[in-house]
Amino acid sequence: MPKKALFEGLIYDEYDRPVQTGYVGSDPCYIVDDAGFLRHIPSETVDRQVWQFMQEQIEGNEDLLSAKAAEMMGQDDIFTMAAIQNQLKNMDSQFEQLAEIGIPEESRLYMGMIGFRIVISVHGDVLEIKQPGVAADPDEE
Repeated sequence: MPKKALFEGLIYDEYDRPVQTGYVGSDPCYIVDDAGFLRHIPSETVDRQVWQFMQEQIEGNEDLLSAKAAEMMGQDDIFTMAAIQNQLKNMDSQFEQLAEIGIPEESRLYMGMIGFRIVISVHGDVLEIKQPGVAADPDEE
């Protein structure tokens, strides 16, 4: 089974244009229009940067996040919270599995609807990750 571009539909170029997806052989790519030249950037290059960012956001907050996730599922018992917490602590080992199955389309659509966006350069560098409900850092302005 070929790997998938994890954040299909959520990637934009630095000019706020949606980035297309495609394949080079069996490798998924994000396709960025660079003044008419279509650059095919391996999706893993971008996806790993975003995955790393997400891990950094979760790191140190596993207890709170696992409790809230279990509560949202209506299963806020200690065993469910421990299982969720274990998954959060081992996110780095889950990237390959997620790359195989992809993020469900419904989830990606929802992320897009609430304003989640990833902005990349024509070389595949993540320039910005826009998260809904997260205030901008005043030091960055």
